Amino acid sequence: MKKRIFLALTLLIAAISASAQKKIEVRELPQPAQDFLKKHFSNTTIEVAKKDAEHGEKGFEVKLKDGTEVEFWKDGSYREVDGGDKPIPTAFIPQSVKDYVAKNHPNEKITHIDYGHKDLDVDLTNSIDLEFTKEGKILKDKKKNKKD
Repeated sequence: MKKRIFLALTLLIAAISASAQKKIEVRELPQPAQDFLKKHFSNTTIEVAKKDAEHGEKGFEVKLKDGTEVEFWKDGSYREVDGGDKPIPTAFIPQSVKDYVAKNHPNEKITHIDYGHKDLDVDLTNSIDLEFTKEGKILKDKKKNKKD
């Protein structure tokens, strides 16, 4: 029994150490990522920046003090911006997406945008899920189920 507890503690310490090693200084982010954060999120500060372990360290993840999370590709271009339930800035969002939202959901705000491999996912307030082609053509417009 003591061996199992010791092993569990050892594994826990190793996991914590490994995750701590992925943290980086803001100045280690690619310049385009630093510029993006300064331009669009100057009203808040960076809480933590780290290599993005979720995507095999092929990018970076930044958590802001206001709760927003921003993920970048390895080259520093943004991949995902997640404001949780609160609206995110929209200056960097393709105009066709903003136009669609304004026309079809005028009372809603964009809370999340994610560039996938084949498409662009956008979440709005009121649990509305939109999916666009990379060129900005609408593919899906539906209210999320609670289990989504």
